[in-house]
Amino acid sequence: MQRKEMESLLIEYGKLMGKKNFTTGTSGNMSIRVGEDKMLITASGSANGYLEKDEIVLTDFDGNSVDGGVKKPSSEKLMHIAIYKKRPDLKVILHVHSPYLSSFAAAGIPLDEPIMAENTFYFGKILMADYALPSTTELAENTAKFFDKYNAVLMANHGFVVASDNIKDAYLKLELAESYAQIVLNTYLLGGAHKLTKEQENAILALRG
Repeated sequence: MQRKEMESLLIEYGKLMGKKNFTTGTSGNMSIRVGEDKMLITASGSANGYLEKDEIVLTDFDGNSVDGGVKKPSSEKLMHIAIYKKRPDLKVILHVHSPYLSSFAAAGIPLDEPIMAENTFYFGKILMADYALPSTTELAENTAKFFDKYNAVLMANHGFVVASDNIKDAYLKLELAESYAQIVLNTYLLGGAHKLTKEQENAILALRG
């Protein structure tokens, strides 16, 4: 895939996330892996829903801009790099502060109960990474360690990260997770969710093959 196509995908899905209220203002960031040791990542201070091509920066895995322009890569570049280094199969990372997922992150409540069959199948569990100051190596390490077993994680008092081998799948997983967070919150209002049994949960996970 050529750079121009990658940039177009980031702009397209950034606008879609903006329309869905997944990425308000200048919150969040996105990236696409380029080769083995580089990525295209949204620029610091950019708004995912209103991206321009000059707000997408080619960055190496040392965190340096390869473009040499005035735009700086996202301040969360270390987190993206740490995840890519841990999982060479992952090609796209979306980090958002969407309302329902961020509510669980702010409350320190992981989405780790087997409540909905579809979410159990796709995520297993959505666990909670410990809080660390944004943009730090500590935050990158706290978040990336979950990607040895999972493709998505909540970040305490911060937001949500999902990764995949393509941007469409990453976006669809984001949609699914945000809807799931809303459903779980609604179950609290209805007196609590009826959880799947361990046997039912294992049967769903076995469908992964």
